[in-house]
Amino acid sequence: MVNVGGIAGETLRKFIERVERLDEDKKAVTEDIKQVYAEAKSLGFDPKVMRKVITIRKLDKDARQEEEALLEIYMHALE
Repeated sequence: MVNVGGIAGETLRKFIERVERLDEDKKAVTEDIKQVYAEAKSLGFDPKVMRKVITIRKLDKDARQEEEALLEIYMHALE
């Protein structure tokens, strides 16, 4: 490949192909996750609640406590 307008074609192609491979991997992982949720649901677990638990577990302790406090405040405000 040649340089066009200062762009190294071969280098660009390699980046594009890496992104394409990673996108394929991401699709495969997404399908695997869907299957795990389906399996859990078949055993009586609620996937929506599982997703919420996963979201909460990603937060650090302080962020989780702040979110829980705000949620409690908002719920009381709606009573």
